[in-house]
Amino acid sequence: MELQHVNVKIYVDGDLTVDLERFIEVFHRWVAGQSMDELLIDVADYRHVPAGPGVVLVGHEADYAMDNSGNRWGLLYNRKAFLDGSNSDRFLQALRSAANGCRLLETEFGADGPLKFSRQEFELFINDRALAPNTLETYANCQPELNAFLKNVFGHEEFKLQHESEPRRRFGVTVAVVQPFDLDAIQEAVC
Repeated sequence: MELQHVNVKIYVDGDLTVDLERFIEVFHRWVAGQSMDELLIDVADYRHVPAGPGVVLVGHEADYAMDNSGNRWGLLYNRKAFLDGSNSDRFLQALRSAANGCRLLETEFGADGPLKFSRQEFELFINDRALAPNTLETYANCQPELNAFLKNVFGHEEFKLQHESEPRRRFGVTVAVVQPFDLDAIQEAVC
């Protein structure tokens, strides 16, 4: 199964105490400076949507968002454009992009500032229900590849995958890592 449209959401560690207006300012600055690998286009404000997308940095190939889906804040990387390579290559590209966004946001708000992202839990999912329906069969087909990918990235097998087979949800897993991972080290990981 060739998976495209890989998304990664790295959760905020604890409560989000930063006013979302500040993300709008930061994301506008990122658009002006083209601060990411993808072409950045605009910023969309969805703060009025309960448990929704929050503030979205819209790009051509991918979007970044301070997202509150599921009533849990995190930085969501949403790959929209087709990407060559293996599934592991696409998983790694999405995880690196999300980790880079988290590092940049933490830097924007200061090393000891009010924003810190989890180093032990994130979500990886496919934003294409036709390609990857959220079924136990899809999970069974993808689990060995996900396990191998995560073992390569973290250098150990001390993680758990949680899959919820609710058919209305997109296929994906929540990854819980026993040892905290380093956002910088993810940039150096290979598949």
